[in-house]
This record gives sequence, structure tokens and C-alpha cells, in this order.
Amino acid sequence: MVESAAPEDWSRRSPVADWAAVDVVRHLVEWPRDFLKGAGIELEALDVDADPAAAWRRHVADIQAILEAPGGRVLSNPNTGDRPVDEAIDEFYTPDIWMHSWDLAKALGRDVDLGEERCRAALANMVPIEPMLRASGQFGTAAFPVGEDATAQDRMVAFIGRDPYWKPAS
Repeated sequence: MVESAAPEDWSRRSPVADWAAVDVVRHLVEWPRDFLKGAGIELEALDVDADPAAAWRRHVADIQAILEAPGGRVLSNPNTGDRPVDEAIDEFYTPDIWMHSWDLAKALGRDVDLGEERCRAALANMVPIEPMLRASGQFGTAAFPVGEDATAQDRMVAFIGRDPYWKPAS
């Protein structure tokens, strides 16, 4: 999806308050690079604003290289404990990419199917720890209200504080 964005698309508003499309990519590039320092991995800072697609390509290659050769590295973090670096990426970063792909797609004016079963499973895992998630600031202070007939994707998106019916301004 990043590769399909035109240069003028990066300034488009996203469903995340105060974020444009480029901010979604910046978030997905910057926080894991900092997070990985807990495994002794120092990755070069990338200039997302200069070229979001190039920064994303480089970031994906960097993360893939770590996954292909974790080298027994353990990521230590006061919030997550100690985990093998590849497991930490899979547990914390992969879901963030998945959820934010909805934000980026919507900012770019596209539809996205996150998968009903995956959304249902994610929601089932998040609901029991909702107070911790809300307190962490990860998903805002409250879920967006949706009807009982909402799809699993709409319920999951609403749980993380997004309006599942959000559309970019025309």
C-alpha cells in the first residue's frame, strides 16, 4: 500500500487524530527502531518525510534481516520483559502494522479487509486486557460506539478508538 501512494497522498488526513498518512508510516518506522535497542540492535534513523516509500522499503528490509537471522538476541524491555527478538517483533510489531494498515488505507481513500477471523481473534485477546490497553494510551480512552450488527473488523477498529465509518475529507 505504501508503494501505491503518490507524493501528494502523504499529507492526506488519517483516521488517527492529528495524523496524516505520512505519520502512520513514521510511527511504524520509528517506534520499532527504538524498541529494538532493547536487543542491542541499532538501526540507522530514516527520513520518512523525505521519501516515505523509500524509508518504508528500507525499514522492511531491516526488520526482515533481523527475522531471518535473530542470532539468539533477546529483547529486554521494562514493559514487555525479556523475549527472543524475533518473537518480540511478531508479538508487538506485526499486530501494529496490521492494525495501522487500516489507518493508512483509509487515509489513502482505499478499502481494506483485515480478515474477519483475525479481527475476531484480536478483539477476543484485547477485550480482557482493555483497562491495561487504555491506561497505556495505545488505543485512546474509549472505544468508538458501533451497533451489535457491526462486522468483526468494524468492532475491532472501533475498539482501538477509530470510527470504522471514517472517510477522508473530499
